[in-house]
Amino acid sequence: MKEKTAIHPFDQLAKPARRALANAGIKTLEQLTQLSESECMALHGIGKNALQILKTALANRNLSFAQCAKN
Repeated sequence: MKEKTAIHPFDQLAKPARRALANAGIKTLEQLTQLSESECMALHGIGKNALQILKTALANRNLSFAQCAKN
């Protein structure tokens, strides 16, 4: 019998979004919490759909994007 393997949240993303995260050195959701939503959106390959998937994955683990610093 095959064991179920945990599905990484990034596996739900399209290839351009996965490449964008990999190129930024982001391998885990915990690392993603260091970016704000706008910083994540600025990565080439991350669009609205990918951002929503990431927000949901973060929320499922009680995590969130970093808050933007106000000047």
